[in-house]
Amino acid sequence: MAKAVIGIIGGSGVYDLPGLENLREERVDTPWGEPSDALRFGTLGGREAVFLPRHGRGHRLSPSGINYRANIAALKQAGVTDLVSISACGSYRAELYPGFFVLVDQFVDRTAGRESSFFGNGCVAHVSMAQPIAPLLQHRLAEAAKAEDIAHRIGGTYLCMEGPQFSSRAESLTYKAAGYDVVGMTAMPEAKLAREAEISYATVAMVTDFDCWHAEHDHVDVAAVIKVVHANAGRAAALIARLIRDFPENHEPCPAGSDRALDNALITAPAARDPAFMARLGLIGARVLGQT
Repeated sequence: MAKAVIGIIGGSGVYDLPGLENLREERVDTPWGEPSDALRFGTLGGREAVFLPRHGRGHRLSPSGINYRANIAALKQAGVTDLVSISACGSYRAELYPGFFVLVDQFVDRTAGRESSFFGNGCVAHVSMAQPIAPLLQHRLAEAAKAEDIAHRIGGTYLCMEGPQFSSRAESLTYKAAGYDVVGMTAMPEAKLAREAEISYATVAMVTDFDCWHAEHDHVDVAAVIKVVHANAGRAAALIARLIRDFPENHEPCPAGSDRALDNALITAPAARDPAFMARLGLIGARVLGQT
């Protein structure tokens, strides 16, 4: 069994991970460019963890300007086996109030123009996204939230919009009527790329607002979001610290097959694969392509 290495991608307001010991930073380059920031390596309770602020320190990068491929590739290069994404989100349900954490299990992608795959012309692959969240990792997050007395729910659909503008009321009401639970701007294509990289992935959606569908609440704005984000950051740090301390030493095989997603995904015949493209894939397809 592979040694478990936990990766954490911090979203809005989560630019650091307090409590990590033996901390070191490393700037990583990938065939897909530079990630959002330096990777921060550390340990907690003897478990290894790697932290990356999705928007960079100081929140320099917009949701559409993030190099998602470089982020996932860098974490793959760092040996990450299990990846937790922390995301600030709006809520489409009254019971999912600001400060509440939703451990989502489904996504709807409404982004446009983002690079959403490591594969393409030269080597085509189609991975399954039917069950995009690794269930064992989600379960461990739920156990950590319970242990830290953090209000949370297991399950929910995350609608990923392009942004950077917030929703119109018509959009908000439409997505609420469709039965979605939360809305954010960064889970896609992150979840898709993690699946292609065969990394077990789970998202913690930290509710900051009610978007703009709720007649009794003000329209969402940055000032209101940041106020809740600061409160959420402490809970997120406690959640992740508990998760890391209690995590098993070895990576647990994923029941959803997230760590074997490429087994039956490659469709391009070996003789037709572009050598230059294959070289760029590097570690992403190494397990099934026999690359080093």
